[in-house]
Amino acid sequence: MAQGVFPATKKDGTLYYRASLTFRGKHISLGSYPTELFAFSAYREALRILKDPALSLSGYSFTDALLSFEKIVVLFNFRDKGLYIKTPVYLKESFFEYWFSPDYVLKFDIDDLFYYSSHKIQRRGGHLFVSDYGSQTTILSRYGIRAYAVPGRDFLFVNGDKTDFRYANIRIINAYYGVEEAGDTLRPQYKARIHINGNFSLGTYPTAEEAAIAYNKACDMAHDAGLNRNYPQNYIEKLSPREYADIYSRLKLPKKYKNYVASAAKDH
Repeated sequence: MAQGVFPATKKDGTLYYRASLTFRGKHISLGSYPTELFAFSAYREALRILKDPALSLSGYSFTDALLSFEKIVVLFNFRDKGLYIKTPVYLKESFFEYWFSPDYVLKFDIDDLFYYSSHKIQRRGGHLFVSDYGSQTTILSRYGIRAYAVPGRDFLFVNGDKTDFRYANIRIINAYYGVEEAGDTLRPQYKARIHINGNFSLGTYPTAEEAAIAYNKACDMAHDAGLNRNYPQNYIEKLSPREYADIYSRLKLPKKYKNYVASAAKDH
């Protein structure tokens, strides 16, 4: 049997081959392969990555690689930084890269290293998320950004780089559902709206919290009228229950919206 190759058998009796090696006292599994030759070639590829200083992650040709993309990143990081991390992380001096694919590399603060060392990032429909405690959680939630927030409207990448998720590069514009910042930076105002047969304006308010409460009140009114849509509610951490209740009770929603809801209630 070739070096670094070990035969194994599937439940149905099919023979396959596993490749592995030991480097700096660390035993590293390299994956399973249908033939001994493939497994040995993967072993040789891993050995070359670990021992050839002329090879670099940024210049590596992934096209004909037998090793998985993630394993190649892991090996380069282990060789260069001395730290074996199971996810495709490559450490830099003051941050780290998460190699989602050869042409899509994300950047994170070093404070997030422990989290992304044990959480694999996935992408669906342009959204990045991880599986956490059995549910899918957007990575934006770590910044206090709500699910399905829109870049440029609800938050900004300060330096324009949409792959740079370092905290200093994320600026939240709209932290609440149904709220959008309006006006200039010296005198900001906040528009509230709810989506009922299109976006229904709920007015403009001096603070984001008031606009968020106006949206919540509109959701409650729609629900009471039998428009039982799954409207997410805003949780406003900076207000006490009494402060919230005071604002909620004094806020007056537009007459046009109240008439629309009243009409919808009659239809139900």
